[in-house]
Amino acid sequence: MSLTRWIPMDPFAEMDELMRSLPSLPGSSLASQRAFIPPVDVYETKDMVVVETQLPGINPDEVEVSVENGMLHIKGEHKREHEVEEKNYYRKEVRSGSFYRQVPLPTEVQEAKVAAEFANGILKITCPKAETAEKKKVSVKIHTKDKN
Repeated sequence: MSLTRWIPMDPFAEMDELMRSLPSLPGSSLASQRAFIPPVDVYETKDMVVVETQLPGINPDEVEVSVENGMLHIKGEHKREHEVEEKNYYRKEVRSGSFYRQVPLPTEVQEAKVAAEFANGILKITCPKAETAEKKKVSVKIHTKDKN
């Protein structure tokens, strides 16, 4: 008996491919309006939650990071300085335009102490974990009620 590898179906992949194949309308720059979602790695150490994402070719001044109610927000824009619309592209895969990513943090963090650094196209965000009160076990006495 041979095994067949299961490949999950993406219900939106065909629609996305169809949208990419449509010609742009005259006077509109559909390609420059497309947004992308950067992939992220989220992991935790003893004291921190760390989020990393690759943003190659993006100016760090064009990136905004914020934390609110346990949710990390990363947004920005990748501008192409020398974009020429008259080019006869055979393939256009280099992304440009705005991007946005919202990541729920797995534990409470000290939002005021979140820091980000950008080096070699990688954005690394460190979120110090919030100090939680020590959990106690509380025994609860169960009383029975007499039925009368």
